Amino acid sequence: MECNMKQIITSLDIGTNSIKLIVGEIYREKLFVLAVSKVNSKGIKKGIVVNDEEVILSLKEAFKEVESVIGTKINRVILCVPSYFASFVKSEGYTTISRDDAIVNGEDITRSLQASVYNRVSPNLELVSVSPMYFIINEKEVVSDPKGIEAFKVSANTMLAMAPKKSIYPLITILENLGVKVVDLSFGGICDYYEFRTDKMKDKNVAVINIGHAKTEVSIIKEDTLINTEVLDIGGRNIDRDISYIYDLKLEDSKKIKETFAVAHKEKSSMNDICEVLTKSEENIKINQYEVSDIVHSRLREILELSKKQINLLTKEEISYIIVTGGITEIDGFNLVFKEVFGKDMVVSKVSELGVRNNSFSSALGFIKLYNAKLKFREKLASTVSEEEQELLFNEKKKIDDSSIIGKVYSYFFDN
Repeated sequence: MECNMKQIITSLDIGTNSIKLIVGEIYREKLFVLAVSKVNSKGIKKGIVVNDEEVILSLKEAFKEVESVIGTKINRVILCVPSYFASFVKSEGYTTISRDDAIVNGEDITRSLQASVYNRVSPNLELVSVSPMYFIINEKEVVSDPKGIEAFKVSANTMLAMAPKKSIYPLITILENLGVKVVDLSFGGICDYYEFRTDKMKDKNVAVINIGHAKTEVSIIKEDTLINTEVLDIGGRNIDRDISYIYDLKLEDSKKIKETFAVAHKEKSSMNDICEVLTKSEENIKINQYEVSDIVHSRLREILELSKKQINLLTKEEISYIIVTGGITEIDGFNLVFKEVFGKDMVVSKVSELGVRNNSFSSALGFIKLYNAKLKFREKLASTVSEEEQELLFNEKKKIDDSSIIGKVYSYFFDN
């Protein structure tokens, strides 16, 4: 497989507050965003579909926006799934090699991973991911990547990540009814990790905190593998409710004040900055930035302190790096609150891809990188469209912009 071949992948992240859909191109190990959509999410509560029709309408809106940009229908996606009641099991499996050359290749790796799953998933659970921790060659040599090694037996030691079927099947069914096939699943924590992953993190223990609208996910990554995760029922929505309660405002007005007027830390606020807003009783009031920022700061600190406690509950091992992400981290001054709780040497991670420089996209972006890395390790290609669509996009790109650096050339999809 050519390392410089373009891989174009469509990633979908369905949250309680918003749906993020991204078409990204991996070229020369870099991710370029070709199209993106973020729409309000309806019909989802705590990761569970509670209203099929509302979910369908939201998804149709997201797909329509992206398809209008790329000029073709999206038929396959990779899907971030909720990590409520996630479970993890260490497993192992092996395959034998009877070929004359006996050189381990990607197919051998895939077979050993598949063997580690056999009879390990309970009937009420769905397998989300199989992550190789290490391989054993001929029952002796331990390696991280056995490709190219001569062997008669390859054993894979893996981490199986699972979730309740009731959390996953309704989403997959809805997408299938829309003509969209889900080709891979992942929890958000490992996706966030891959978005901000550096070479220094590969052999370390990393904690990932994603503060969402209705929840906060805390995940532990050990040597590139997700080993545990927990969901806290607290997020940006709690800040909206605090502001709404104290000032007697509608929730949508409270959210707007949080996102456009308040800051995360009082040190960044001003006593002189005032905004006017109507209360629920139609009374016009003035809100001081310093005071409302104090409300935001208090709740954010609580979220981070709860996350810190959860990290200690999930692992007793030393954490070398902490990644914190999610849309709320975009609020001015968030870094100061983060340092108050975790220490002065900590910094907030920032999404850097052009066109999506907002941390609310970190899971969807990171999954593209994770999926590409996973299939590359198995010596497979990671595209999500057919050859016909590849040709269509190539011709469309020539018509629209012959000077474009990023070509809409899709690679043929291989099953993972």
